[in-house]
Formats: sequence, structure tokens, C-alpha cells
Amino acid sequence: MKYTIIVAATASEAAPLQYLAPFSGCAMGEWFRDNGKHALIIYDDLSKQAVAYRQMSLLLRRPPGREAYPGDVFYLHSRLLERAAKMNDKFGGGSLTALPIIETQGGDVSAYIPTNVISITDGQIFLEAELFFRGVRPAINVGLSVSRVGSAAQTKIMKKFAGSLKLYLAQYREVAAFAQFGSDLDASTRFLLSRGARLTELLKQGQYQPLATEVQVPIIYAGVNGLLDSIPVDQITKWEAEFRAHLTSSQTALLEEISSGNVTPEMEAKIKKVVEDHVSSFTS
Repeated sequence: MKYTIIVAATASEAAPLQYLAPFSGCAMGEWFRDNGKHALIIYDDLSKQAVAYRQMSLLLRRPPGREAYPGDVFYLHSRLLERAAKMNDKFGGGSLTALPIIETQGGDVSAYIPTNVISITDGQIFLEAELFFRGVRPAINVGLSVSRVGSAAQTKIMKKFAGSLKLYLAQYREVAAFAQFGSDLDASTRFLLSRGARLTELLKQGQYQPLATEVQVPIIYAGVNGLLDSIPVDQITKWEAEFRAHLTSSQTALLEEISSGNVTPEMEAKIKKVVEDHVSSFTS
């Protein structure tokens, strides 16, 4: 909290204050940006601001549109989010990054306000309550989460090894929904269910437990390439914890090589051997 400013407009505040609070916070963030500093602003959440703006507009007898929001509600959020920018060196080199939060009703991502904000931002992370209650945390719906920056923000080695990860998970979610209604499954369906279940376990992450890229790469490589198929699904989390400890204690040279970012067949062979050796010792 030492480097945090909170602009609070609670549910008990009047609608005009809830409407103005995001703009006040943005103005403070712009001060840091314009003075050559880097700031992150989190809007929690813009759905409430839109509701407050709708209340004000209806009281002012402005004509309502879709879902009773005024016609310029898109401009409300676009003019706010477009103030987040990276300045060039001539103007100090500061930056302001915006992270807006939107509440969906019943998981409906196609509602008016969510689609408006999605069209403005560089992507979205869709969190699903059902996944959360099933123990998948962070509860990210891979199929509905999109990055318009895409692999441009990834290192070369992560791009190479994690390229098929999202496809596997999307196929798994689709197949799993139908598999519970049928008992006779073909080989390809069983393969997708087996691989997807293990990848889902691999991607579970505890709170306040960030992972370095060089540690993520061997773990994702192991899951995507089927090197963990011999390990029961309920043992994947245990294997991952032991493997991470093994990497940081005994494979520091390999981690340094991965962090260099150079992708070579020799490096891939080393990663494969380290994973296979650890899987063999884990299952024996």
C-alpha cells in the first residue's frame, strides 16, 4: 500500500460520485505518467460506473438505448481508457497502464458493457465462478480469454513450447462438456480428456506465487508433449512442486540457458531429458 492511491466511491455514495471516481483516479495516474514515472490504474469496476451514468442520464430524461444505457455510454469508457498511454522520451518516457474490471451477469460476456470494454482494450481475461468452485485457480476460461498482443509479448522459447497449449485446453473444455453424457468414448476423445486434465492441473497456481519464465518453460513443455501421461492426474500438482524444487536446486545452468532466450535443438533435448529423468524417479 506504500505506493498505492485509492479513490473510493462505495455503493452508498451518490451516483455522480461513482461516475466521477474513475476520472479522478485517472487524473492522478496521469500525473505520474507526465512526470516520467510508470503507473498502473485498476478500475474496480466500470460496470458500476456505467450503472451510475445510466441513473444520471435517466434522471436528466436523456433518451435510453440498449439495456436503458444512454447512447454515448461507449464514449464514456473509451475516453477514460484511451488516456492510458506510453509517452516517448521527448515527453518524459512515462506510462499509464489501465486494467479495467467488468462484472458479467450470469457469465454473459456478450452483454452491452462487457462488449464495449472488450472492443476498447488489448484483450480480456474472463474469470468463471464454476472453475473457481472446482478448484481451478486462477479460474480463467481459456476459450473466452483473448490477447490481441498475442505471442508478441512472449519470449521465443515460450512461444515455441506453449504454442499448442491453448488449443489443447479449448478442445478439452469442449469435449469434457459432452463426455459426461456418454460412456463409450473413442481413443482421440480419451486422449484429449487425459491431456487436458493434466494441463489444467499444471496451470493451477497458488495465491502470491509467481513463477519465473525459465521455470514455466520446462513445466509447460512436459505437459504439452505428453511426458506426464504416465502420472495420475491427482499426482500432477505434487510432481510439479517437486520438479520446480529440483530445477532451482540442481538445474541452475539449464535455467540460465533458458532465460537467455535462444532456442536450440540441444536445449530442447536437455529439457526433455531432465523432465523424463524426474518423471521416471517420481513414478518408480
